[in-house]
Amino acid sequence: MAKLNINGSPVELDVDGSTPLLWVLREQLGLTGTKYGCGIGLCGSCTVHIDGKAVRSCTLPVSSLDEHRNVVTIEGLAAEDDHPVQQAWAELDVPQCGYCQPGMIMAAAALLAEHPEPSDGEIAAGVTNICRCGTYNRVRRGIQLAAEIQKRGEAS
Repeated sequence: MAKLNINGSPVELDVDGSTPLLWVLREQLGLTGTKYGCGIGLCGSCTVHIDGKAVRSCTLPVSSLDEHRNVVTIEGLAAEDDHPVQQAWAELDVPQCGYCQPGMIMAAAALLAEHPEPSDGEIAAGVTNICRCGTYNRVRRGIQLAAEIQKRGEAS
């Protein structure tokens, strides 16, 4: 039995402790915004937040979590899909195919929480997700715009 806190709600599941969090999210909870990409924690399509930090969920056994750890998926990032990163992504039309974008958005949101005005170097170090379409320049610009949107929101 696993007791988790997913997107602010307590969840109790009968699941093998070695099951990766990704599969619990997708198969047991129906939260399919978190994507499967490589299965070895390299591509970042499966990125979620755990206690505010970007984590690759495909290699994280559910037994390493409990109800005291806060897991946030793309579905729980913002109630109205109005997180500054989501706003910037829409404004700049960042994704091409879009498959990797939930993970990119989650990585970018965690980066901005830690570095509200990130440099290009901090973006490169903090968002290591792989985009097969190569939209990295748009991702970088999206993060920069999200930082501006976030700053404007704090000022109001």
